[in-house]
Amino acid sequence: MGGYVPAAEGGAGGGRGRGARYPPLSALVVSAIAAFSAVIVLAVIHSAYDDALSRTRTLLGHNLEPTPWHPFPHDKGRPSARTALRCAPSVACLPPLSRPRPPPQATNDASSSSSSAPPGGKPPPRQCPAYFAAIRRDLAPWRRAGGGKGVTRALLDAARQRASMRVTITGGGRRLHVDLYYACVQSRALFTVWSLLQLMRRHPGRVPDVDLMFDCMDRPAVNRTEHEAGDPASPPPPPLFRYCTTRDHFDIPFPDWSFWGWPETNIEPWSREFKSIKAGAKATKWADRVPTAYWKGNPDVASPLRLALLGCNDTNLWRAEIMRQNWTDEANAGYQHSKLSTQCTHRYKIYAEGFAWSVSLKYILSCGSMALLIEPQYEDFFSRGLDPRVNHWPVSRGPGMCDSIRDAVDWGNANPAEAERVGRRGQRLMQDLRMAAVYDYMLHLLTEYAALMDFRPAPPPTAQEACEGSVLCLADDKQRRFLEASAAEPAAEEPCVLPPE
Repeated sequence: MGGYVPAAEGGAGGGRGRGARYPPLSALVVSAIAAFSAVIVLAVIHSAYDDALSRTRTLLGHNLEPTPWHPFPHDKGRPSARTALRCAPSVACLPPLSRPRPPPQATNDASSSSSSAPPGGKPPPRQCPAYFAAIRRDLAPWRRAGGGKGVTRALLDAARQRASMRVTITGGGRRLHVDLYYACVQSRALFTVWSLLQLMRRHPGRVPDVDLMFDCMDRPAVNRTEHEAGDPASPPPPPLFRYCTTRDHFDIPFPDWSFWGWPETNIEPWSREFKSIKAGAKATKWADRVPTAYWKGNPDVASPLRLALLGCNDTNLWRAEIMRQNWTDEANAGYQHSKLSTQCTHRYKIYAEGFAWSVSLKYILSCGSMALLIEPQYEDFFSRGLDPRVNHWPVSRGPGMCDSIRDAVDWGNANPAEAERVGRRGQRLMQDLRMAAVYDYMLHLLTEYAALMDFRPAPPPTAQEACEGSVLCLADDKQRRFLEASAAEPAAEEPCVLPPE
């Protein structure tokens, strides 16, 4: 019967069979060398990968140090650097922007303006709000220098000392590069770059080529006293863009990131948030609102003003209710107890600056309550449209601050109709601050700035190109939702016209 015959049987053949069961020494050596080589290759690949990770810089602050001039730590909430590395090669930014979609049908605003035009003619140009005139005031130091060409490469390099990033727009306003220096708080840099991409999308072909330094932290840095502001023969200051300025600084204010959303605090993009706040304000009529002043926020931001404001928390003595925001508890609850649309139940709302200016100003004005502004030292781009006792009520800071709040509330309760009108005019100012106006401001500011440059913009070798796809790739799910919700459409009407000089 046929069966399996062990290789050991069969004399010499059996010897060869035993040799076949064990690989020869040379094969073992080759296998060992191959395995060792594989380990070496894997180690080299891993080292190269780690090296790439260590050099990866992104808008979310991967491997970037926080700005040394900002006192608060801000390294929470960043995704892993591996995510950043994954996004870097996977998104092609050429062409940087897709072909602009056809403009949508004219909006109601555009239609209403068209109805006033003569038959067959174009509607009259829209005049920009009066506060747009501040653009020329902000850029005046560079307009006076060098026969109108006051922004030089040397000045731009000097501005880098206090910049978080450098932004370069080229290609006829169709390519955007970012050179990153420091990490910004939360997702400010991501949303700021997104805002510029949306400007390019809203006004394709209109955005000028520019090269600018941007600091996404709070306080202005270019002090007038350090740059001979009163001497027209002195060189102009370094041009530095940021979210706010003061009368004592040359920093150039630019719309802040929260107009496109603030995911870390669950505040929606401005177009949505304003509608929500206005709807919440309608829920409580003026006569039914609490006849005291209200403030809710974070006093622990190196703000002596807000700490002093805590001492005004007495509705009987000072007519004020001051609420300390517990950020940890609110973050854990998803900010469900801090919805801005539910905070329009008082006749008076207080605005108090924090470490610098606060994005809360536009939300406070949106309520329609009479806004009590405690002597702001900082100004953003639209706050130059504020008019005391017209669309807000001024409150003095210092030892008499609580008295000033009480006096404002007592006046408003004695003159409820006029106090309500002040609140409504403040709300109207915010209603007119549509995203179309925000983009118009950005366009005019960059256009006026570009006209002052004496060199052709070009991104430095270390800059990274940014496009919508690369920004969305870096974003987490919540950030992506806010970004996509704030995406712009090509403008259906011409930008507003700047007020004459």
